[in-house]
Amino acid sequence: MRWAMASTIGDGQQNHSHSCKFKITGGDRMNQALEMARVAYQALDEKKGEDIRVIDISGISVIGDYFVITNGTSDSQVRALVDNVEEKMHKAGYELKEQEGNNSGTWVLLDYGDIIIHIFDRENRPFYNLERIWSDGKDVEMNELS
Repeated sequence: MRWAMASTIGDGQQNHSHSCKFKITGGDRMNQALEMARVAYQALDEKKGEDIRVIDISGISVIGDYFVITNGTSDSQVRALVDNVEEKMHKAGYELKEQEGNNSGTWVLLDYGDIIIHIFDRENRPFYNLERIWSDGKDVEMNELS
């Protein structure tokens, strides 16, 4: 979202040629975070991510609002899931802040600020068991994301 920012120039006239992003706060930010989670969920589902979970962590953590967690059946599927999420999120206008672990294909973390996406292989997901660690979070139902 963008808005025109008026600024006063030397002779007192307003200059409306600037534009800048504004900070989304409160409910609007949560709606945007949920929309980001929806885009990620659909991208993972499109490439057959297994047991896709979206956990609302906004009430228990400051690191983000949602975790999106899934796994692939192989290293190549993990990479395909990562690529599809990056493509769909980019097309939706969301900026990837940081990525960890893409070379290994066993656990890739995609940090989009308000949401953090974890894509595991089958063996590592139960080992790290993020769903248990973040069990105080609220599961987001599929119908909220479709």
